Amino acid sequence: MKLSADLIDELALLSQFSLSSTLEGIKVHGEASVSVIGASERLFEKGLITQLDGGYLTDLGKDAALHLTRLNSILTTPVTVDTAS
Repeated sequence: MKLSADLIDELALLSQFSLSSTLEGIKVHGEASVSVIGASERLFEKGLITQLDGGYLTDLGKDAALHLTRLNSILTTPVTVDTAS
C-alpha cells in the first residue's frame, strides 16, 4: 500500500479536528496552501466534513479521526523488546 501525497494531506487535515468536542470545527481559509485546500475539498466530497472549507466532522469523519488517533498512538508508543528469550 502506497500513501499518496493527497492522502497524507487529508490525514494531516483530519488530525486537526478535535475529538473532545463536537462543537469545535475548523476553517480552511483562502490563503491556505493549495494542498490544504484540496484536502479539505476531498474530505468534504468523501463525506467526512460538513463544509467544503472545513466545518465539522460528520459521523463518518469522527470514526475516521478516531481511527487516525488510534493509529498514531500505536505508531508512536515505544515498544519494549524482551531480550531475555
